[in-house]
Amino acid sequence: QVQVVESGGGTVQAGGSLKLSCTHSGSPFDDYVMGWFRQVPGQDREYVSCTSFRGDSKYYARSVRQRFTISKDNVNNRLYLQMNNLKPEDTARYFCVAKYYSDGICTERASDFTYWGQGTQVTVSA
Repeated sequence: QVQVVESGGGTVQAGGSLKLSCTHSGSPFDDYVMGWFRQVPGQDREYVSCTSFRGDSKYYARSVRQRFTISKDNVNNRLYLQMNNLKPEDTARYFCVAKYYSDGICTERASDFTYWGQGTQVTVSA
């Protein structure tokens, strides 16, 4: 059973930075396509970013491009999301997601990802 765990959320002022971290247990880390979604209460989960199982292909939602950077460290079994120039509209609960590489490449559909963490809250104040 794969368990996904996020960390690194918090409260920051607009223009500030945060770095989220994620790991999973139960299976070789480098076999998994991984990414991030976020959700505001009462709204659907929103795609943020995704990276290939090797970590060499990276994709971003238009709203975070050039501000967020995803990285996958297959040696230390960590996925990161570096978030810079944060805006109040980035406030959400952020979820780390994973799927086995044979289940397909990165997509923006939440239903395509098999494993989800509990999420970590990011709050950006104006």
